[in-house]
Amino acid sequence: MAVADDRAASPDAELPTPDDRTASRDAGLPTPGAGEAAQVSAFWRRLGLPGLIDVHTHFMPDNVLAKVWAFFDGRPGGSWPIAYRLPEEQRLALLREFGVRRFGALAYPHKPGMAAWLNSWAAGFAARAPDALHSATLYPEPAAAGYVATAIERGARLFKVHIQVGGYDPRDAWLDPVWGMLAEAQVPAVVHCGSGPHPGGFTGPGPIGEVLARHPRLVMIVAHLGAPEYTEFLNLAGRYPGVHLDTTMAFTDFLEYLAPFPPALRPRLAALADRILLGTDFPNIPYPYLRQLEALAGLGLGDDWLRGVCYHNAAALLGLDRG
Repeated sequence: MAVADDRAASPDAELPTPDDRTASRDAGLPTPGAGEAAQVSAFWRRLGLPGLIDVHTHFMPDNVLAKVWAFFDGRPGGSWPIAYRLPEEQRLALLREFGVRRFGALAYPHKPGMAAWLNSWAAGFAARAPDALHSATLYPEPAAAGYVATAIERGARLFKVHIQVGGYDPRDAWLDPVWGMLAEAQVPAVVHCGSGPHPGGFTGPGPIGEVLARHPRLVMIVAHLGAPEYTEFLNLAGRYPGVHLDTTMAFTDFLEYLAPFPPALRPRLAALADRILLGTDFPNIPYPYLRQLEALAGLGLGDDWLRGVCYHNAAALLGLDRG
């Protein structure tokens, strides 16, 4: 959940220097370190897993990420401190210490002319961080079909679509061939289409539901379980077998305050056990990474459900069990 300003599109934008781990301490958050990594590792080891797969983490060019952090810093009363305001190499090292075996490296544009540059950066990032899932993005513009085809040819395994930040209609004519390409290639797209934390002009189940009706084979991972329209996005998952949902921020006290998940819907999460995937929003979360895992365990849906969510579902969807 984030926005950025126009300067983020330029690789020459001025970049504030991250102050290592001091920002987390200043915000009253625990300092990332070995103790936290041991707790996260203990979680997945208890389940007998080889680690975690987190489909919803963010890695972006430094200047873009700085603008995202600046947006959160500007929230009233410092209500969204960044827990992992660290240089890229330290963020990578920390995920590895946690035992996150594979992770999405999601970036997204907020205006035309930005997506192709982000895709080029993301391809380079995936080359130097092979445990990152090669990710790409898109925007409704004449060049979209070309650079999406190029990203798929270069091996992109995951796309990020942020309808709220981009402020665009997913039914835009420039995107129709793009959705078709993704459906044909069966490359999943993590789509922020819910109306949280605040609605956009084209958020909610209606517009993206029309895209699915036109491209029913599309593999879509609805971010944040579709908050706050949980019921409606679960309905879409029931209608379209390619629709999955990620857990990003869901059930944590932070999101429960903003958009509580109705307890009556929990049985539907159990019924969709093979289509719920772990996501966290690392590093842009205002609490420790472990809190997401504890929140999922607290649902009482059982260890088999947790094993699927935290590892096996993503491994199957993304072909990671095949290498």
